[in-house]
Amino acid sequence: MPIKVGDKVPSATLINQIGDTVSHIEIAEHVAGKRVVLFGLPGAYTGICSTSHLPSFIRTADALRAKGIDEIICVAVNDVRVMSHWGRTSGAQDAGILMLADWQSELTKGLGLEFTVPFIGFTDRLTRCAMLIEDGVISVLQFEDDKDVCNLTAGEAMLDLV
Repeated sequence: MPIKVGDKVPSATLINQIGDTVSHIEIAEHVAGKRVVLFGLPGAYTGICSTSHLPSFIRTADALRAKGIDEIICVAVNDVRVMSHWGRTSGAQDAGILMLADWQSELTKGLGLEFTVPFIGFTDRLTRCAMLIEDGVISVLQFEDDKDVCNLTAGEAMLDLV
C-alpha cells in the first residue's frame, strides 16, 4: 500500500558517494528533526529524470532553502557510483542536493511506490514523486500518474507547497 500524508518515512539504508567516501544513510534517522524535500525518480540519466525532474530541483534549491528547507534529497534505484556521477555531471552536487542510491529498492518498496517495466529493464523502480518531510513525517506528497511527465513533482510545484 502506498505511503500517504501523515505517515512516517520508513526505515531504509541508502548509499551516497562523494569523491572516494561512501556513506550508508539510514533515511528515517537522517530526516528526523529536519524539514526535507525528498524527490524520487525512476532512474539516473533517463529521459524526463535528466531533462526535467532533477534540473527543476537544481533551479529551485536556493528558493526551497529560503523557505526553511534544511535539505533536498534525490533518490533513485541505481548504484551509488551512477548516482554520484550523475550528481557531479548534472550540477546537483554543486546545488547541494544529496544524491542517494536506493540500490536494493528498500526505500522504494517501503514507500509502496515500486513499478516494473521488464521491456526496458526496470525492476522495482521508484515512481516519480516529491514530498515534504517534517521531522520524519510526510506532510506533502505528490505523484505523477503519467511516467512521461514531471509537473506535480517538479521543484517549482514543491516550492509552491512548502
